[in-house]
Amino acid sequence: MPAKLCEERPERKRLSLLLNNQNANFFMKITASKRITRHRRIRAKISGSPTKPRLSVFRSNKHISAQIIVDSSGTTLVSAHDNEIKISKSPRKTAKKDKSVPGTKINVAHEVGKIIAAKALAKKINSVVFDRGGYAYHGQVRALAEGAREGGLKF
Repeated sequence: MPAKLCEERPERKRLSLLLNNQNANFFMKITASKRITRHRRIRAKISGSPTKPRLSVFRSNKHISAQIIVDSSGTTLVSAHDNEIKISKSPRKTAKKDKSVPGTKINVAHEVGKIIAAKALAKKINSVVFDRGGYAYHGQVRALAEGAREGGLKF
């Protein structure tokens, strides 16, 4: 592509960088910005009140965490993270032998949901508004929600 054309049209320059694979993080940045945009759109419609706080989910490549938040005061009432769970190294290992959760991400997310539900019920929080954080309601996010429902929370 001629240099003159790239200088005149910056979108072509960006495309040429992509095609030449000079910017490896470009796709990751786009994916993250799309998730943040979805999360802002969701947050415009959902807010946690003192009577019905918001259950917010954060998922990274390795971990998952959840918080119950009152947005009017900006306080976190309850939080749970997968570091609180004993996870077996092998997904095939049974939980009965060493009292650990089989190591798949979905099983771990389900246990995080149960933990946050137990902590919420201890603080007399029965119903929440579920905020999926811009992630698709699938896989780990769905497992966390189902675990919280099993634990006794109402959405």
